Amino acid sequence: MTTEPTDPVPFVLVGWGYRSRAWLEASRGIDGVPCAGVVVRTPRETPAPAYTSLGEALDATGARFVVSSVSWQSAPGVIADAVTRGVPVLTETPPARDTDGLRRLWAEVGASGLVQVAEQYPLYPSHAARLALVRSGIVGIPTQAQVSSTQLYHAVALMRAYLGVAPGPAGVRATTVSAPLLQPLARGGWTGATEPAPASTTHAVIDFGEGRSGVYDFTDQQTRNLLRFRRLVVRGTHGELDGETLVRWGGPQTILNSRIERRQSGHDLDMSGFDSETISHDATVLWRNPWPGRHWSDDQHATAAMLRRMADWTWNRGPEPYPLREALEDAAIGFAIERSAADDRRLELADQPWW
Repeated sequence: MTTEPTDPVPFVLVGWGYRSRAWLEASRGIDGVPCAGVVVRTPRETPAPAYTSLGEALDATGARFVVSSVSWQSAPGVIADAVTRGVPVLTETPPARDTDGLRRLWAEVGASGLVQVAEQYPLYPSHAARLALVRSGIVGIPTQAQVSSTQLYHAVALMRAYLGVAPGPAGVRATTVSAPLLQPLARGGWTGATEPAPASTTHAVIDFGEGRSGVYDFTDQQTRNLLRFRRLVVRGTHGELDGETLVRWGGPQTILNSRIERRQSGHDLDMSGFDSETISHDATVLWRNPWPGRHWSDDQHATAAMLRRMADWTWNRGPEPYPLREALEDAAIGFAIERSAADDRRLELADQPWW
């Protein structure tokens, strides 16, 4: 559990859209990281004082960092504005809309060391627990990560996290197929759809070198479509993790099977309230809820963890949450997946300026 700073670490939120509300909720649920103001293009009612420019907001609030929650098109401008003012900034994913935009952004702000990216997926309790287990060496050296749950840069971030791959050369080969699929849920909730409609599925293999690879499998709207499972497989030299199930070598003539277990309160006659308490493997607790009683989803936990880490880093009390160079790598490989599928050919990523 993170030790709270002795003084608050206020931030300014730029943008007031879907994800902006998630950041505000996270700030209200953890101690010492208040949202001091919201920057909006046009005056409107917001839960924190509203300002029409970043400079005005920073001058009025004395915020220690900026959270940029705007569109791909607007993000580079907000990032550059914060860096020009010498203020750390946490920006949503991806930080630019195409590969050229990624390179321009690095050229403009990469050397500042002030930019972090809100890649929250490795901080999901389920992934944080699995990552802790894989990094313990229980399946040996990880050689392949298969992700079928989320799109492009998020999936690549998970692959690289599980494999321990730093930014560097990679080969990408992708294809797409279309098949009917019912889409009962979308971001706004139940769609009311009762008949399947064409949906594209992208398959890709990412060759990270040195025998390490990622397998990408994503169908349109899969993140929210509960008619598709979310799958995570990590293959290693001495075993394999498949979701919550583990198989591993236990010594000569010995194969061991075990499971990751989540302790979820509030079921049946458990009157302590619905909450995630711990995620464990055998007698080892891999993740423990830092904020019991909030009744948060995994995404809410991950958003709060990212905000807490940003505050700690700003306070010089912790490592970088997710440096810009890492997010640029994720996004560049994500864009390569799209290009490879469209062009029906293998692409090689080399000589990126952030390496």
